[in-house]
Amino acid sequence: QVQLVESGGGLVQAGGSLRLSCAASGRAFSSYAMGWFRQAPGKEREFVAAISWSGGSTNYADSMKGRCTISRDNAKKTVFLQMVSLKPEDTAVYYCAADPIWKSRPGTGELEYDYWGQGTQVTVSS
Repeated sequence: QVQLVESGGGLVQAGGSLRLSCAASGRAFSSYAMGWFRQAPGKEREFVAAISWSGGSTNYADSMKGRCTISRDNAKKTVFLQMVSLKPEDTAVYYCAADPIWKSRPGTGELEYDYWGQGTQVTVSS
């Protein structure tokens, strides 16, 4: 079992930056792939970025490539999402999630992730 708590969301102007954090509890964090997803009002939750257990492999949604970087610190049981050049359409609740099943590359589908945080709101004003 792992529990996830996101932080770092807030209100930012278009073009600005934010760094989201996801703190995990549980011994097995370092063996889990981790992902970030987001859900905007009236829309389905969508994939943003994912990172393998070692940090050696990452995946990004096309909409976020070049504008975000996912990283992790296994010693601190924390995964990060650094976002730059934010746009109003990036406004959403951002969730981190953990996938306990080993894969050669971190997954991009919601159903691959068993554990979810409560989310943190990111609002980008124009």
